[in-house]
Amino acid sequence: MMKIKLIRHATLWLEYGGVTFLIDPMLSAQGVNPPIMNSGDDRRNPLVPLPGPVQQWLEPDVVLVTHLHPDHWDAAAAEQLSKELPVYCQEGDGEIIAAQGYGHVTEIEDSGSASYGGVTLIRTGGHHGTGEIGELMGKVSGFVFRAEGEPVLYLAGDTIWCEEVQQAIDGQAPEVIIVNAGGAQFLSGGPITMNEQDIVEVCYAAPSASVIAVHMDTINHCHVTRDLLKQRLEQVGLSSRVAVPLDGEWV
Repeated sequence: MMKIKLIRHATLWLEYGGVTFLIDPMLSAQGVNPPIMNSGDDRRNPLVPLPGPVQQWLEPDVVLVTHLHPDHWDAAAAEQLSKELPVYCQEGDGEIIAAQGYGHVTEIEDSGSASYGGVTLIRTGGHHGTGEIGELMGKVSGFVFRAEGEPVLYLAGDTIWCEEVQQAIDGQAPEVIIVNAGGAQFLSGGPITMNEQDIVEVCYAAPSASVIAVHMDTINHCHVTRDLLKQRLEQVGLSSRVAVPLDGEWV
């Protein structure tokens, strides 16, 4: 049976189809990294500590990295995880991960898939913002998980609500959707991750799916907090559809 633990931010521990996945590991201690530049907020990152000793998350079966921004794959993770672990990533990121000493890196092509232990991973697209900011943020990916006896799981990744997300919902019919919320934003340009309204749109687009919102209260340029998201969901009657887990909480 699928189990998901939010470790912190976008870092997840997923038990699915008999395989344990560590997703987007950011394992830095609280405050060791500088603020996100051009954010209008000088707090150091991460804003909060890990919800327990890091050792408990260092032995998954597989590591999945949606993209290489340091809040999804940081130096602490690259240094502490075993270099023998299989790592799956989007096309174009494998060379950098391999250069960090990892010997079993698999890139999943833009419209492709890969399998591990009976679990199929299907790469989906997204937009990490709009306009010039979106271009500067670069390529990002989501992934759909499929395995016999498990619900179809869609991990949207660092994206706003966009056509690619709609296509993934329509084409894959996910039963559970994990969205990276937080409404991350710089001093100029629009949000680069989903804000409250984007998550409402996801719920409307997939009316039978359960939604899990993560990626909040950890990095200094994420302006949509758990409390703000819950307020918006309550206003539109979607509180029962969206889980907003705390760090260290199982879903």
